[in-house]
Amino acid sequence: MNTKVTTNKAPQAIGPYSQAVVLGNLIFTSGQIALNPKTGSLEGENINEQTHRVCKNLRAVLEASGSGFEYVVKTTCFLKDMNDFADFNSVYGEYFTEKPARSCVAVKELPKGALVEVEVIAEKE
Repeated sequence: MNTKVTTNKAPQAIGPYSQAVVLGNLIFTSGQIALNPKTGSLEGENINEQTHRVCKNLRAVLEASGSGFEYVVKTTCFLKDMNDFADFNSVYGEYFTEKPARSCVAVKELPKGALVEVEVIAEKE
């Protein structure tokens, strides 16, 4: 049996999915883009600003799930432009200090015109 996670401190799902699902001791988050949870609007004009917003959203979902960045074991990162890779990494590294396993790919397009999307798998505290 799994548990759906919902928090108003992160953007509400813009489709038929949950912000995260807890299965046993594992948390699977949906991908987060740089939506401001209060306005629902895309926040940030560049990769640095959007990555900070994405990580704040992920923090809120992880905390609502009973976890935090230090418990993340895997991330999947989607960039609209691989030329943003270095700038993305500099911000990403501020949050994911435990260096979880990661995949990072460039994609043609992201929802709402976002520059970055990140999803994580984490353990509960």
